[in-house]
Amino acid sequence: MIGAIVGDIVGSRFEFNNYRNKNFELFTGDCKVTDDSIMTLAVAKAVMEARRIRKSAPDGCDSEYYAAAERLAVKYMQQIGRRYPNCGYGGRFIHWVFSDTPQPYNSFGNGAAMRISPVGFASETEEEVIRLSRAVTGVTHNHPEGIKGAEAVAMAIFMARKGYSKKEIRDRIVKDYYSLDFTIDEIRSTYEFNETCQNTVPQAIEAFLEAESFEDAIRTAVSVGGDSDTIAAITGSIAEAYYGVPEDVKNRALTYLDVDLRNILEEWYSFSYN
Repeated sequence: MIGAIVGDIVGSRFEFNNYRNKNFELFTGDCKVTDDSIMTLAVAKAVMEARRIRKSAPDGCDSEYYAAAERLAVKYMQQIGRRYPNCGYGGRFIHWVFSDTPQPYNSFGNGAAMRISPVGFASETEEEVIRLSRAVTGVTHNHPEGIKGAEAVAMAIFMARKGYSKKEIRDRIVKDYYSLDFTIDEIRSTYEFNETCQNTVPQAIEAFLEAESFEDAIRTAVSVGGDSDTIAAITGSIAEAYYGVPEDVKNRALTYLDVDLRNILEEWYSFSYN
């Protein structure tokens, strides 16, 4: 999950000032944490609590697990999201965060995909990837393209964790989710800002597939242009599962998180390794 946070922080200063080159300083004083990191951590809280409920429930209660994940996604995205009202939320999402009666609003925005990495890291089977992804995504992004974008990223993370090759990951994405019929070099000069899943998730996945390391993945994602923090967050989440995150990069990213956000991340690492 730190991979998504790294991508968000590194990409944050380029979101409205695209830099279509891989040669840049990763962390500067202009970098910041945005809604991508905050909502990723909120989903992590929901997943952790839902998994604890599952462990204490009788066997065969999977439906209760996914219902709990859905309910808790609403709880924590609102609870944590309200603490950071100026972190870059979209108009409809910020209304949802502060609503007394939050309802899904048929979105296919890339917010569905940038916050999904905890699902890919926590899931034990492909079925869980799919069902858990849909549970935590559909509370806001219930459009089929929103569901697909989140699921594609979670599945790529799951496969990377399980040791699948990049070719196998590419083949699965092409078969079930998106046509990856381009290279980053081919689109870099003409790619435009876009906030939909269908026009950012494929680019983020391709950036990971072409990369030679975690850092190269982040640099490649930023160089695409467009919605840089979100594309880099998505790419970083998959790259973490495949390569891991260098300690120096992780430690620099942690300095941008406040105490509350770092506590959630520390809780996640205690949870995910027990």
